[in-house]
Amino acid sequence: MSIEQWWPKLKPSTREWLIDNNGDAVPAEVLREIGEAGGSVASKAWWVGSNGPSGFYFSDEAIDWIEAVGNGETPGNR
Repeated sequence: MSIEQWWPKLKPSTREWLIDNNGDAVPAEVLREIGEAGGSVASKAWWVGSNGPSGFYFSDEAIDWIEAVGNGETPGNR
């Protein structure tokens, strides 16, 4: 599932955290919520970046998408 589909299903506080901490490692509780909303970090979706010992990170393209949302813009669908 693409970010455009699961993003609106996140709690507003989670979306706010992702915007405020865009580019940082994503905490486990946020990853769980993304999974419950339909986003799988194990997929090869365009928004999935690296996932390793230092944590999960969104792709550069997803970081740009989140930044656009945070700026009140409507990013294009992928």
